[in-house]
Amino acid sequence: MGMNQPTLEPLGDHDYVVRLPGYGEDTVVVRIHADPDVVGQIADDERRVVEATADYLVARQSPDDLPEEIDLDAVAAAYDSYVDDLRGQLASP
Repeated sequence: MGMNQPTLEPLGDHDYVVRLPGYGEDTVVVRIHADPDVVGQIADDERRVVEATADYLVARQSPDDLPEEIDLDAVAAAYDSYVDDLRGQLASP
């Protein structure tokens, strides 16, 4: 993905600041809460789950349209295939 790849900054307590490239020079900043129950359904590596979630969301909507705060349990509720899609993606070598 190169220049368009999200960057993560762990904040502790399962929270991350994710910087997503937007249009032009703009960067969208989103805070993601990695709900431990949801992470546990997907993979062991919380950071990889958050990164994959950011990619998953940006593939479905513009970074500019994302809310400022996202909880993984809300993503799982909004997208029926989210947990299975990410589990399959992160299980691949």
